[in-house]
Formats: sequence, C-alpha cells, structure tokens
Amino acid sequence: MTSQPSLSRWRQSAIIVFVLFLSLASQSCSVAETFSNSDPAAAPKSFSEFIKWRMTKDSPPERVSIELSNDWEKLKADSANYAVWIGHATYLINNGDLTILTDPIFSERASPVGWAGPERLIPPAIPIERLPHIDAVVISHNHYDHLDLPSLNALQLTNPNLLILVPQGDKDLLAGEGLDNVTEFRWWQTKRLKQTDFTFTPVQHWSGRGITGRNSSWWGGWYMQSPNLSLYHAGDTGYSKDFLDTRQRLGAPDFAFVPIGAYKPRWFMKNQHVDPAEAIQVALDLEASKSFGMHWGTFILTDEAIEEPRTVLLQELEKRNLASDFLVAPTPGAIIPLKN
Repeated sequence: MTSQPSLSRWRQSAIIVFVLFLSLASQSCSVAETFSNSDPAAAPKSFSEFIKWRMTKDSPPERVSIELSNDWEKLKADSANYAVWIGHATYLINNGDLTILTDPIFSERASPVGWAGPERLIPPAIPIERLPHIDAVVISHNHYDHLDLPSLNALQLTNPNLLILVPQGDKDLLAGEGLDNVTEFRWWQTKRLKQTDFTFTPVQHWSGRGITGRNSSWWGGWYMQSPNLSLYHAGDTGYSKDFLDTRQRLGAPDFAFVPIGAYKPRWFMKNQHVDPAEAIQVALDLEASKSFGMHWGTFILTDEAIEEPRTVLLQELEKRNLASDFLVAPTPGAIIPLKN
C-alpha cells in the first residue's frame, strides 16, 4: 500500500506540473533568441530532474512566520537614503534621487493562478497601497516569484510615469498585459533616470514561465549608481565569478542586496541559488561595505526550514571571523539607513 507521505508528494508534484502547463497558455511557441550563463557549464536542471526532486523530497518544511516590523510607518514623504525589505526579493529603496522597487511581488501566490503554487507565509511588510511614489521598478528575471504581473499592473496604475526595467526578452510579456514605459536590457547595458545609472549585470540563473520558452529572456542583477550612493541587487543567482567581474567593471557598491535562501537540496539548487556561505562570498567579491539578505522567509520554494537561512548565515559569518553585520538578514518592514 502506498504511504500517505508518498501520496502527498505525488499530489504536490501533480499540482505543480498542472500549474506549469497552465502557464503555457501565455507563452509564445516561437523563440527568437535564447540566453545562457557566462559559464556555459552552469545549465539549469532538466524537467526530469525537477520531477525527481519533487518525487524524492521530504515533506515541506513546517509553516512558520518570521517577525515583521512596522518601523516603515515612520517614513515621511521627504525621507531619503533608506531601504525596507518588503519580503522575498522585494526591496523599497530610496537612494536620495529616486524611489525604486526591486522584483515587486505583493500577490498571495508566486504562480500563474491564484489557487495553487507557493503561498505567502508573511504579508508584504508594506501593503502595496501604502507605498510612497515609485519612480522605477527593476526586474531581475521572469520567474513568477520575481516578475509578478498583477503587482506591476497595480503599481503602474498608481504611478502612471513608472519606468519598468526588465531583462532582454521580457518586454512583450509586459506589453501583453497593457504595461508600458518598459525598457529591456542586455548584460552591461546602462540607462540613466534623473541622476541614477541603472546597469544590468550578469548573474548565474535561468528564465522561463512554463515548460517551453526556457531561457528565452535574460536574467541578471542591477547596479544602481547615483552621485552619492552605489547599490547592487543580485536578484536570484548561483555562485559564479560574475560578482568579481561586476566589481571590476563598475566598482564596489556601498550596499548590496543578496539572496540567502532557497538552496536545498544542493544537488538540484547549487547552480541557481546560493546558500548562506556562498552569499557571504558574493558580498566579499563585490567588496560592499555592508550587505542585506533576501529571498527567504516569504515563500516555501525549497527544502530548508523557513528560518534556517538566517541561522546558518550567522554561523558562517562567525566561522569566517566576519562581523555579524557584514551581511544582515533584516526584519521585514524595518528601516535600513543607506548612508556612507
């Protein structure tokens, strides 16, 4: 007789596969260009390997909620030079010149449908209707937990002049949803808005919103340089030499935002997601004065316990004799000063 855990795994995997098939309806079958990592050997796992992981994984980690802060309510219309982690890879950033959102997702699920797929463990630390005026949104890649069309539509509705910066290959996806003022980027391309230069940088990952169309758009990080502040948002990435290249070409950022979660099992996730030790190395490669974690505690995407990334991060910092605030896993909603 089949055990209940096995039935549960089959049920979870069947739902995920069905959701993937549903997402094909909005995908084009013709692909003009495909993209690859700077290290061609770092290819994404195959669909059969994905099914192997889903069939052999343990039960999902226990659903727990990390603590939120309401510190953000102290922000004023003229507040400047701050960041607030809203959840997952979404940061609200003010660099003294612009107010920016990174990979905004305010939806209840990271999915093409509202009734299945990864569900939020915590609400957005700042409700979307309480955000300040947003000048620009940067998107690292088109996975559902980083490019959330309902959130982009809501943001452009309340910010009509919003500029949306996306990887090459994703503009048509947004145009199909009625989103405009969208600019596509290839690696190392730069666009200036007011006094801030946005440069799209290489990271090690992949793209795709269904079973087909894999790597038909690019993925990357964002280097944001203003006269008094340089910031870097890594998006979603495995470890590679891309971060050394970014520092050599653009300089060491004052502050960096680095993923620390969604890394188990390593045989499946290593090429695409850093673990806390590798996140520290990313921060070291960038030579950022201080870095902040993300991509954990919001959705159950992989096999590690919800709070494990923060715990392991502190352990790894101690192993390397680094200060506990060299790379911080902040509380969602807390105000992070961005001042040199």
